[in-house]
Amino acid sequence: MKQEAVTISIPTDLLEQARQCREDSESFNEMVVEAIASEVRRRRTLAAHQRIVARSAEVEAKTGIQPSSIELIRQLRSGEGRRE
Repeated sequence: MKQEAVTISIPTDLLEQARQCREDSESFNEMVVEAIASEVRRRRTLAAHQRIVARSAEVEAKTGIQPSSIELIRQLRSGEGRRE
């Protein structure tokens, strides 16, 4: 993976906590890269969830609340309404 050098400012107390938490074999750079990758995944996941919630609201506004299909599935599993 191509890398780019950047300069960041980190609050002193947070930097000290990070130094205390990192594993002996782990570089500070590896720790920061992993943290950023994790945050990017979290934000993408949150954005996807928000899109799903918005789409669900749109569908509900157009069609109303759909009845539960649990009972229909149970009936089909028990053989009621099956076509042979």
